[in-house]
Amino acid sequence: MADERLEQAHQIYERSVFGGDQDGIPAAMRDLDQLEADLALARGQLLHAKFLDDRVEDESELACFERAVWLSEHLADERGLAESLFWMGTFHQVVRQDHDTALPFLERSRELSTKVGDTLTLSYALRHLCFVARANGQLDLAQDLLMESLRLRRELGFSPGVAANLVGLAYLAAEQGRPADAIPLLDDAANVAASCGASKILSLVDEARAAIPTM
Repeated sequence: MADERLEQAHQIYERSVFGGDQDGIPAAMRDLDQLEADLALARGQLLHAKFLDDRVEDESELACFERAVWLSEHLADERGLAESLFWMGTFHQVVRQDHDTALPFLERSRELSTKVGDTLTLSYALRHLCFVARANGQLDLAQDLLMESLRLRRELGFSPGVAANLVGLAYLAAEQGRPADAIPLLDDAANVAASCGASKILSLVDEARAAIPTM
């Protein structure tokens, strides 16, 4: 817990200042670096959620993710680095609409999350790599990436993420000239979203039904 790590750091400080015992300082500093990395990542995620609601960029979002990346590299924390790099890529892709800048962050996140077995972060990286491929007109590649992300999310039981990916696959089906295939995908997405209370995804399903022709 954060409070426990802060209290421990204070105790180590007192032991050093009053008792001359400095043995615990390196480990306490590492704990605080990890805590700071976690806080930076969490703050950046909240700022991103705010952006998705009001569509107003807050530059401190990027600063949070940059700090999380730096600290994860400093700590040699590959799992934390994979997640932080994903969010760096997502900032550039979603907030700034810059797929080219986002791509290397997302690719590195995919590499590291695969290495450390972080399948949730991997599912996110694959989903956003799908967006890059789609923007570049590589629809078959985009479908493959999103299908793999969907498979991982089903295995994890990450129902809101499953529903979101099904909506994405419906749009891809329409763009590939298969609008009829979008119907069962959206039906499945609606059922999954309803089962887990993902009301935002349900609204995206309705938008997709209205946007995809012949439906």
